[in-house]
Amino acid sequence: MLFNSLTFVVFFALVMGGYWTLQSWNARKNLLLVASYIFYGAWNPPFALLLFATTALDFWLGSRIAAAPASTRKGWLVASVAANLSMLGFFKYGNFLLENTQWLLARAGVAYQPPHLDLFLPIGISFYTFHSLSYTLDVYRGATQPTKSLRDFLLAVSFFPQLVAGPIVRAADFLPQCATPPSPLKNRLQWGLFLMSLGMFQKIVLADTLLAPVSDAIFGNPGPVYQLDAWMGVIAFSGQIFFDFSGYSTCAIGAALCLGFHLKDNFLFPFAAVGFSDFWRRWHISLSTFLRDYLYIPLGGNRVGAGRAAVNLIIVMFLGGLWHGAAWTFVVWGLIHGFCLVVEHFFRRTTGDAPWKKTLPAQLLFCALTYFFVCLAWVFFRAPDFPSAAMMLGAMVGKIPVGEALLSGREILQVVLVTGALWFAHWRLRHTSLESAIATKPVWLIGATWTLMLGAIILTQGSGNAFIYFQF
Repeated sequence: MLFNSLTFVVFFALVMGGYWTLQSWNARKNLLLVASYIFYGAWNPPFALLLFATTALDFWLGSRIAAAPASTRKGWLVASVAANLSMLGFFKYGNFLLENTQWLLARAGVAYQPPHLDLFLPIGISFYTFHSLSYTLDVYRGATQPTKSLRDFLLAVSFFPQLVAGPIVRAADFLPQCATPPSPLKNRLQWGLFLMSLGMFQKIVLADTLLAPVSDAIFGNPGPVYQLDAWMGVIAFSGQIFFDFSGYSTCAIGAALCLGFHLKDNFLFPFAAVGFSDFWRRWHISLSTFLRDYLYIPLGGNRVGAGRAAVNLIIVMFLGGLWHGAAWTFVVWGLIHGFCLVVEHFFRRTTGDAPWKKTLPAQLLFCALTYFFVCLAWVFFRAPDFPSAAMMLGAMVGKIPVGEALLSGREILQVVLVTGALWFAHWRLRHTSLESAIATKPVWLIGATWTLMLGAIILTQGSGNAFIYFQF
């Protein structure tokens, strides 16, 4: 069930109406749990059983971890990690592992024809696996106490606003909100509906209508393209994926707020990032903090010397790239980010706190360089394979024979205006939050902006495209 569909609008209106009509907090949570499983099961009912089974297993393992003596606690945690990653690996990486095993054996002269696993990838499996796994990890670390309510934990993992494409919500953040019922505050409801409208505007109008046709035309072209077309295609995709993913996260946060739940921000003006460390503090924050807390820090973080810290960064970004998809192009995307982080850390140690780095020209230069390399990395994220990525990169540097011009002047201007406005807005807001920025604006301006967004959504109607991160 897509957020950008009439079906979801009706579904959400019915759920929200029933939720606030009920007086009992337990009844409200029961309604949300049933609605969440209906929301997920509407796509493929059998996978709702998989969602329940993995969540129930982690609920039980969490209680075992909390009750076990120190000598056996790690064993229960290993069981949780192994169960979750095995399930994720089977569905998402099964064919990928078989194909690479075949390739390695062929290099050794062994002819091996693996079976093709005809599997459907459960939608949102990467997200809800991390939702569930965060619980046992936090119980083991002592960051949270095990819950006694299976219903509350099932709801924490399956809560429909964030179920299939994030933000990655940790049980330690969600479960305390299940303890006491929220009150139906008018301001909270209005802000939630505004965020949902903003998210739909980002997805339907900006991502799908204004930018996706350009990026699809360039990356879908089988032959060489002009250098300008190549750059416009990559820049369009950089804006498209932001508006698409941020749009979903904004909708999820808004929908949760309408129901009285608070989810943490997943984006914080990433086009204004000054360096790759800053980029990952602003882009897909729930994933970057998950990898930081549960992988980078346990590996030793930056406390183990410069060389080991660099290796840790590469490992984390390698796995972060692989998390996005079962393809080596995603791995290369992650490794580019990893190497850029290593270079940045080396540069920071070399230059220290030099005053010139904080000047506006230097900050703008670092921002532009960050965006440049982020765009280069997006080529591997978007391209279907390495030959396509190599052809695109070659076109971008002018080393591929040009083909016919694919983009009109209007399309080029469209990309420049949309991404330019996005970059400008992010730079202006980089030291604040959306809530703080809007709080300073007059009511009439907010109302007019909201009306224009709704009007644009209705006029464009959208293509009904699924959100990009649904495939992860």
